[in-house]
Amino acid sequence: MKPKIKHIVIIIFNAVVITAICILTIVGNSMAGSQRYNYTADTWKNNNKENFAQISTFFAENSGFTTDLLNSVRAELIKELQNISIETDGKNLPFAEAYSTQAGTFKIKGDLTGSSEAVLTAVGGDFFVFRNFHLINGSYFNDGDLMQDGAVIDRSLAWELYGSSDVAGMNLYIDGVKFYISGVIENPETKPEKNCVGKLPRIYISYDGASHLSSLTDNSKTLISPDTLPTVNTGLRNITCYETILPNPVENFAYNTVKKQFSENYKDKCSIVKNSTRFEPSVRSKAFRKIADYAVIKNNINYPYWENASRIVEFKLTFLYFFRKILFVVPALTALWLVILAVMFLKRKKPAVLRAISIFIDRRRRDIKEKIFKKQEKV
Repeated sequence: MKPKIKHIVIIIFNAVVITAICILTIVGNSMAGSQRYNYTADTWKNNNKENFAQISTFFAENSGFTTDLLNSVRAELIKELQNISIETDGKNLPFAEAYSTQAGTFKIKGDLTGSSEAVLTAVGGDFFVFRNFHLINGSYFNDGDLMQDGAVIDRSLAWELYGSSDVAGMNLYIDGVKFYISGVIENPETKPEKNCVGKLPRIYISYDGASHLSSLTDNSKTLISPDTLPTVNTGLRNITCYETILPNPVENFAYNTVKKQFSENYKDKCSIVKNSTRFEPSVRSKAFRKIADYAVIKNNINYPYWENASRIVEFKLTFLYFFRKILFVVPALTALWLVILAVMFLKRKKPAVLRAISIFIDRRRRDIKEKIFKKQEKV
C-alpha cells in the first residue's frame, strides 16, 4: 500500500520539528555552559556523592550587610546543617562561601610609567573558586595568605602597566599603597560578559587590602605604606554579593536555608539566585510568565558583571525553551494520533489479531514440547 500524501507531509513535518527541538537544545546548552560560574558546585564537590547547590545573594549598597555579620551567617548555616545531621567541626566547613563588592574606579600605577583607570573589586572567602576566570600568569591570593597585599588583574590592565601579561610578582600602586601582582586573568571572553563588563580594566584585591586604601577608610587621607598599615580594619566592610555552595540533600534545602538568613532581614534589598538550576529548561520555560520582571527594576541592586551576563542568558533561554516547549506539542499530538489509529485498527481487526496471537502461542507451545521431547530421548 502506498503511503498517502498527508502521511508523508506529517512525517516530514515531524522530522523538521524534532530537528528544530534538537538544535534549540544544543544552542541552549551551549549558552548556559558559557556561564560556567553557575556550575561551581559541580566541580567543588569533587568525588563527594552528596548533592550540593550553589546559591548567590545580591545586596543593595544600603542593605547594611557587611563583613561584620559573616560569622553570624556562618553560625546559622552550620546550625541548619547540624539539624539535618551533617557533621561540622568548625574548621573544615562542609560548604564554600565567597563575598565581594565593587569598590569603585581607581587610578592604578606601575613601577614604570604605565598607569590606567580600573574598576576595583574587594573580595573574600573562596571568591576565585566561584569565578570562571582564565588564569594566564601567576596565581590567586586567598584569605590564608600571611600578607594581604596581592592583586589579581586582567590582561588589559597588565598591558597598560607593563606592556605584557607576564607580570606576576611585579608591583602596582593604588592610592599610593603598594600591592604586588599575584596573578593575571584573561579578559571576559563570552559575548554576554563583554556586553556587561564595561571598557575599563578590572583589578581584584582582598577586603583587608582594600582597608588600607585611604579613599575607602575612615582614617586620615594621608597616603600610607605597607609598613604602617593599621591593625584594625576600619575600612571597606560592605558586601553586595554573597555566594555559597551548600549540601542539598532534598530539593530546595540550600535555597531555603539561605533565604531564611536574608529574606526577612533584607527583604527588598536583596535578590537570591539558585545558580545550580537557573538554566534548566523547565525553570526557564516556566519563567516566561514572569518575563516582564526582567524589564522592570524593582530594587537598587547593582549586580556584578558576571551576574548581569547570566541574566542576559536567562532572558534569551526563557524565550528559547518556551518556544521549544511549544514545538514538543507537534510530536506529542502525532503520537496521540498514532495511538488512536492503532486502537481503531485493533478494533477492526480484533478477530484476526486474536487469531494470530493464538496461532503464535500454539506454535511456541509446540516448539517447547518438541525441545523437551528431544531432551528426554537423549537421556
